[in-house]
Amino acid sequence: MKIRVGFKKVFDAYKNLEPQAGLDKQQAAEILEIEKKYPKLSSGLKKCSELTEYEKQIDVVLKPFFSPLLTHNEIKFATIPFQNIAIKCTQRYRNLIQTAGEQLSLEIVNFNEDQFYIMGCSIILHSYYGVNVDFKRSYYYNIPDENGMVKNYRVLYNADFVDIQKTDKAKEITEEDINELLESYENVSVWKEKFPPESWTFNGFVIASLTDVTLNVSISDFKSNLLRLEKNGGFENTEFSRIFRSIFQLKDLMIGFTDYHDETETFERTLFKEIPSFILNNKKTQRSKDALCSASYYKLFKQQEFYCITDAKRYHKLYPDNLLYKKMLDQGMRSAIFASIVHDNKILGVLELVSPNANDLNTINANKLRDIMPFLIDSVVRSKENLENELELIIQEECTAIHSSVHWKFRQEAKRYLNGINEGNATFFREIVFQDVYPLYGQTDIKGSSEARNEATKQDLLLQLSYIDELLQKLSNQNPLPIFQQMKFKIDTFSHEITDNLQVDTERKIMDFITSEIIPFFNHIKQRNTTHKKWVDEYNQLIDINTGLVYKFRKDYDESVMQTNKRLAAVLDRKQHSAQQMYPHYFERFNTDGVEHNMYIGESITKQRSFNKLYLKNLRLWQLQLICEMENSFHNFKDTLPVALDVASMILVFNSSLSLRFRMDEKRFDVDGTYNARYEVVKKRVDKAHIKGTEERITQPGKIVVVYSQKEDEEEYLQYINFLQHQKMLDEEVELLDLEDLQGVTGLKALRVKVLYSKKTDNKKEYYTYEDLISELKD
Repeated sequence: MKIRVGFKKVFDAYKNLEPQAGLDKQQAAEILEIEKKYPKLSSGLKKCSELTEYEKQIDVVLKPFFSPLLTHNEIKFATIPFQNIAIKCTQRYRNLIQTAGEQLSLEIVNFNEDQFYIMGCSIILHSYYGVNVDFKRSYYYNIPDENGMVKNYRVLYNADFVDIQKTDKAKEITEEDINELLESYENVSVWKEKFPPESWTFNGFVIASLTDVTLNVSISDFKSNLLRLEKNGGFENTEFSRIFRSIFQLKDLMIGFTDYHDETETFERTLFKEIPSFILNNKKTQRSKDALCSASYYKLFKQQEFYCITDAKRYHKLYPDNLLYKKMLDQGMRSAIFASIVHDNKILGVLELVSPNANDLNTINANKLRDIMPFLIDSVVRSKENLENELELIIQEECTAIHSSVHWKFRQEAKRYLNGINEGNATFFREIVFQDVYPLYGQTDIKGSSEARNEATKQDLLLQLSYIDELLQKLSNQNPLPIFQQMKFKIDTFSHEITDNLQVDTERKIMDFITSEIIPFFNHIKQRNTTHKKWVDEYNQLIDINTGLVYKFRKDYDESVMQTNKRLAAVLDRKQHSAQQMYPHYFERFNTDGVEHNMYIGESITKQRSFNKLYLKNLRLWQLQLICEMENSFHNFKDTLPVALDVASMILVFNSSLSLRFRMDEKRFDVDGTYNARYEVVKKRVDKAHIKGTEERITQPGKIVVVYSQKEDEEEYLQYINFLQHQKMLDEEVELLDLEDLQGVTGLKALRVKVLYSKKTDNKKEYYTYEDLISELKD
């Protein structure tokens, strides 16, 4: 539209007013006289410079709209719609703009040029064509105050003194055009086609009134951010601090949150870790009664009300033993509001508002929290529920054998079971069985783990006995009593027994000796003088409090086993995700002294994809590559272990398919049937088997063993090995071996091949598929 600032409608309004009591006739006459003298004020001013030229006259015309009694109270100005030109304004508006500074650009929030254009066209449709277009919405200005805090003001327009007319450029708007426009709000080009630029004339002005709605907008922002929190799973602390500062109009305000666990009656950092806890002050957890003073504990937990500290410094002088006041001062905070988050009469946590300034936070402005607490409580409740669901999911993943690939079957059966109960029928949860699946088993085991553990035990026992012997020698040097020599003789006997032949009950006998004789004796002598006490305390520092034994070499061994298992399991778990993409299959992993894994593949495990033995071959090739990678990963890592360890790897090949049944009593899967049980027997015993006619174990460090019974399996795996030899993952030499007979199992054979270790692989692919192998053979 062509914009003109005109006052014709004001003049017309004065002409049409009936004489009334109280009407300022002199003022009305003065305004109508201005119309006669300055007709341009009716036809409309086109330039900003003209506003200055007619400033005095405009001031008289608009004076009735701006009462001098309200000029310091109302925030009002005469303007053009959606512009920041103030033709006339109240003193409060003028002060507001001056305080904000010259850099202020008074623009409507979330309102762009296209929306402005469409809004103008909508006004024309409504005022000229009488189309009921509901274009009303809330408009806001963001204006900073003297403290730099941004305040939100809602704008209300009075457009009673606006006249809109066509120009020669205007197009006639038909019913069909109106229908098209109503369907095209997002397409500004349609609106520009129907309403070409400057094809209509706007003549008049509007009265804009501002209302401070900072609190309402901040609460709305608070609710929106809580929704984003639940969607994204975390607070944006900076944004939440800004919102609370806006609500309380305190630029230095900070927020905190402390989670409460009612079972242990402790504060902790679990929910909303992005937000600090001023109550815990860098501690991870603390008993609630210890973290709070008695007054704050009573207020928050018994009365479930706000607890306010207006001046921590003044309070600390009055109550120097109060740890909460001291805690606030240590963090540089002078005032605070603590608010209980309560749901179903249970404390879920504490919201913390703190400020470095005294009296910023007090019992009066604390009441602002009452408007937002319901939303915060709902959010904390949902976050607690999400946390519980996450914990249950972790428990299910870590502590049960229901893998994601078979979860659909359990869900299907659970739905049938629940429907039966809801219909009032007698029902039971049927067993879950997967027919005709092919098993794959592999392990990367720590070699000589029993011997290493026994050696660590021997070293710890000898070390502890030597500590006791040294202390007894010190006592004997001071006072050579025969009982000291008798104790030393026992220690020497135990030491020889450990060194020569550690028996099963040796550790128990030593523990009994220490418990019944040494500990009571040490407790007695430590009370005699400070020197003896020092010697006993030095001895106690060397032993584990829980067991009463030295735990040094065994700790190193246990740490080495744990790190090895973590390393191997990490590789296995990471690669398993990619294997599932090739063809879904059941997978489970066990950590012992090393890592074992079971996989089962077949059509009954998947709901949709048809099975072909190609997928089995592909998974077997993938498994062999996986074992190579696990061996390489351990090889590059083992020098960092506290105790030197080696691993040996094995794959067991089972030629036939079998049935997999979920054992409800054990909550785990197992093979089904007598014949299939043979597979489980072999799994448990084969890694301890010897090469036929020798005392050599089939599994050896640095080598991968593939155990099988059928000639076709041998031929298949020789192809895989040959392929991986070509990829520089396995050594050239392959051993073909016969295994000694196991109990109830005969005729087992094995392929054994060395692993080629490398610091990093040159292969661009993470794994090779069966198609890659076929392609290589064709070449």
